[in-house]
Amino acid sequence: MSQNKIPSIVYCEGQFGRIDGKTANGLVRHSDKYRIAGVVDSTMAGRDAGDVLDECSNGIPIYKDVLSALEGKNRIVTTFIYGMAPLSGRLSKNDRDVLFYAMEKGLTIINGLHEFLTDDDEFLEKAKACGVELIDVRKHKASDLSVFKNNIGKVTCPKIAVLGTDSATGKRTTSVLLTSALKKMGLKAIMIATGQTGMIQGARYGSALDSIPEQFISGEMESAVYEAWEGEHPDIMVIEGQGSLSHPAYLSSCFIIRGSQPDAIVVQHPPKRKTLSDYPDIKMPSIESEIRLLEAFAQAPVIAITLNHENMSDVEVERTAKAYQKQFNIPASDVLKNGCDDLTQKILDVFPNLSTGSAPFQNTPTPHIEPVGVN
Repeated sequence: MSQNKIPSIVYCEGQFGRIDGKTANGLVRHSDKYRIAGVVDSTMAGRDAGDVLDECSNGIPIYKDVLSALEGKNRIVTTFIYGMAPLSGRLSKNDRDVLFYAMEKGLTIINGLHEFLTDDDEFLEKAKACGVELIDVRKHKASDLSVFKNNIGKVTCPKIAVLGTDSATGKRTTSVLLTSALKKMGLKAIMIATGQTGMIQGARYGSALDSIPEQFISGEMESAVYEAWEGEHPDIMVIEGQGSLSHPAYLSSCFIIRGSQPDAIVVQHPPKRKTLSDYPDIKMPSIESEIRLLEAFAQAPVIAITLNHENMSDVEVERTAKAYQKQFNIPASDVLKNGCDDLTQKILDVFPNLSTGSAPFQNTPTPHIEPVGVN
């Protein structure tokens, strides 16, 4: 499989392993489409990308600049991926210069920002002169967009949404790991991507929802789920979340819930995070309040909590997981560190027909949750 992937480098200057480097972080952990030959971040040059992210070497080196990343064995690299997701959604002057240099080196440019390179005359002229392609992952053709059609009711397999309490909590990573774990159990599982990183990683179904006009977001979400159902009739779908339902700046969770109508929810939460990632003056919601909000809005049960271990020791992760398990009477774990066994078992418990065949599943009523210490 790996020999068929497109050899690429990921640009993540000064942000690798940090929140704004989440596109690069995700690609280093998983990609069905690209073989990541290296990461460009001069602040971490010489280190192994896996060691930086997960304290586990993966053989992907970090380079000081694009030239270094293209030397030696990496001369076969054909693609340059912009691996950052700043709040502004725009390129800096230095970023533009780096992208021009990459084009001069003959590299196709993959861009996940809201700023579209194919709308920029300078980039179009440079790409033409260099004979390279510009790919704006978030760019949609208005004529291709769908309104909500109520086809979602025709989808009869369980749909699990991985939602969260903030942006950049690890929802996509949990979605990828959970989908993989379900496949290893022998189930036909499909992940529906809802952001640019999931699309760059090679998800077959989905769309970058936050760049779609409001009228079409719910319809595009429904369309992705229904297309996957019609095309492959999976046993189960895992739907990647975006932002959080309570977040004042990001609305994608609303449309993900409305368009996909999940049958159950997994909540991703960073217990040590005190304020919203891009808004340091706004306090994080509590896990209790987010669960209440999600269950009321989605009319679906939260069946598990997955932890983001940022700024937590292993002991703290284990202690917190046990406390959540006791408080909510559902599994709680860090799937990046400990795998998905508890989560997949809970899914089988909630949807027992998954383990016995493709008969219509029986939904489980939303559990009553008594929150403690609500913010």
